[in-house]
Amino acid sequence: MKPFRERNPLIIGAVGLTVIALLMLAAFFADDLPIIGGGTTYSADFSEAAGLVPGNEVRIAGVKVGKVRSVGLDGDHVKIDFRVDNAWVGDQTTAAIKIKTLLGQKYLALDPQGTKALDPGTAIPRNHTLAPYDVNEAFNGLATTVGQVDTSQLAQSFEVLSQTFANTPQDVKTALTGLSALSKTISSRDQQLAQLLGNTNQITKTISDRDQQFQTLLSDGNLLLQELRSRENAIGQLLTGTKNLSAQLSGLVNDNQAQLQPALQQLDKVTTVLERNQANLSKSIADLAPFYRVFANTLGSGRWFDTYICGLLPPAIGPINPEGCTP
Repeated sequence: MKPFRERNPLIIGAVGLTVIALLMLAAFFADDLPIIGGGTTYSADFSEAAGLVPGNEVRIAGVKVGKVRSVGLDGDHVKIDFRVDNAWVGDQTTAAIKIKTLLGQKYLALDPQGTKALDPGTAIPRNHTLAPYDVNEAFNGLATTVGQVDTSQLAQSFEVLSQTFANTPQDVKTALTGLSALSKTISSRDQQLAQLLGNTNQITKTISDRDQQFQTLLSDGNLLLQELRSRENAIGQLLTGTKNLSAQLSGLVNDNQAQLQPALQQLDKVTTVLERNQANLSKSIADLAPFYRVFANTLGSGRWFDTYICGLLPPAIGPINPEGCTP
């Protein structure tokens, strides 16, 4: 075998890049590999997709067991491929598209039935599948339908119908008169109804666009409630301890009320005296500042008093202070 130094470096580089590309593809599609990815891929036929998209969860009895791989049109029905991992799927299994959140996110629910395992090459038939009623699509369709209805012509039709059955029995006449009044009301509120349905459509679209944020908010709220539940005993003990502490403090005050009352009365007298002599205290503090300044200068030269006595020597020897001893 030739050493790598004697081989063509271009061929070695190309082979290395190819191997790296294959490893990256294998890592990216690891879930689809037969050994690494695991799980079995099945399919089901539905009358409609009902908002189910690839990546949605597959659940059995509320437990996630896989995810939807693809959703596509197959003739006059919708074919959904999904992968199931570590779960048994029988030959009589039923599948239903259900609503996961109030914002319209869906998941595929399986109900395993039958006596033998389902063949992955055999799709779950349409008589064993069920698609939900999509409220968002209903509102969207209602808004479009109302916008296309000629409410004026509808009101006129009900009016003519009411006049035609004017001589009919009272019950029929009353019912038609009510329909005529209803049609007139709808016709007069045509613009408001169209605006209301348009706003409803916009609100549902906004909520649907914010589905992930709502899920995060609900998940965080669930985590908060779980944390509060897990710390229920600690919170209960804290509240009980606070209650006991307040009881002990109340008892302490009651037991020492005879001693505390005279002390508070004496303290009140002291504060009264201090308040009455507040001006004198302020003046004493103000006069204390020069004294401390002179006292600091007196002791600032060492461990002695640096001062003199004015008038100790007679003036004939020599006046120490020409201005006299009068300050």
